[in-house]
Amino acid sequence: MTDSALLALADGTVFEGVSIGRAGSSTGEVVFNTALTGYQEILTDPSYHGQLVVLTMPHVGNVGTNAIDCESTAPATRGLIMRNASPVASNWRSETGLPDFLKARGIVAIAEVDTRKLTRHLRDRGAQNGCILAGPDARRGHERAIREALATPAMAGRDLSGDVSVTEEHPWIQGSSVPDGGTVAPVSAHGAGYEVVVYDFGVKRNILRGLVDSGCRVTLVPARSRCEPVIRSLHPDGVLFSNGPGDPEAMTEAIAEARAWLDQGIPFFGICLGHQLLALASGAKTRKMKFGHHGANHPVQELATGRVWITSQNHGFAVDETDLPKTLIPTHRSLFDGSLQGIARTDVPALGFQGHPEASPGPHDAFGLFDRFLGLIEAYAARNRPEPGAGAFRAET
Repeated sequence: MTDSALLALADGTVFEGVSIGRAGSSTGEVVFNTALTGYQEILTDPSYHGQLVVLTMPHVGNVGTNAIDCESTAPATRGLIMRNASPVASNWRSETGLPDFLKARGIVAIAEVDTRKLTRHLRDRGAQNGCILAGPDARRGHERAIREALATPAMAGRDLSGDVSVTEEHPWIQGSSVPDGGTVAPVSAHGAGYEVVVYDFGVKRNILRGLVDSGCRVTLVPARSRCEPVIRSLHPDGVLFSNGPGDPEAMTEAIAEARAWLDQGIPFFGICLGHQLLALASGAKTRKMKFGHHGANHPVQELATGRVWITSQNHGFAVDETDLPKTLIPTHRSLFDGSLQGIARTDVPALGFQGHPEASPGPHDAFGLFDRFLGLIEAYAARNRPEPGAGAFRAET
């Protein structure tokens, strides 16, 4: 017999359904994602740490899950909310059905929810905290779930990067982090080139693959790493500040380190949260959005060319464009709501993009931003050719 489940929002609204994940309760900010595919990538995207995700696609789970499509080793999403959970997984790559995947990773999930009504509610009133309660106690747990939702800390003001970051510096080899016995792929043939340091605020694996495919060697460093020791030990040719969860303005240490990297003049690329940290380090401000951008169908215009990209998005904060510093220029803008989607520094080689050029899930229109970052690195290397044994020109042993 299927256990019951419910979702309670902080405003007292309750949705009933059935449990398809682990029994128990889980709280977080409730947001909706409009992607048609990619539920496994969404579940394992560390940027969703602290959130309960509503999938607007009504039929979920029909292609199953597999080890390769995970974007991180540990589960990231605090809970999953959907309309229909497919009873059958049919795909040649499928290894595990969605319910078993959820239970194995300890994720609370609820199905048979009117997600259209729930999404309209969040759209009109804004993202808010909620609680999923699943199991035998759910039928009479309305008041308990509402209390837990109300007691959950707001996303604004929280630095969550430490919960999802690596704890030690280490090189990343393509495929080496695949969980559950997944195949370890060889390093890309282009991977013996430029050294790029990635600050792990909750980085997705496909960002790392994108860097390797663009001709870079990648070293992951913890979220609270200091700029100067990293430069002394690794002699990097570029630095990337990754995506991740939480409020960027609360990340004062990361903002200071972003500023230190910019002062060094080493090419800088910020993705999603990293884009916001670049803006804050440059003197801009960020703001909490009403319900954020979460999906794989967001049109973004490149201002220099007028071209429109369809992009993957996952963020609840945005850079405020009303008072940008003179050293920061807009490069991309959302065609949904006009929010700032891309920035570049005019005085140092640095760019930021609010969306996810690595996709996973989503379209690949913006994937060329990795090549633009590589172009900044190549230009920097040509201007600042170091002695043998450092940076991109380090002698191979």
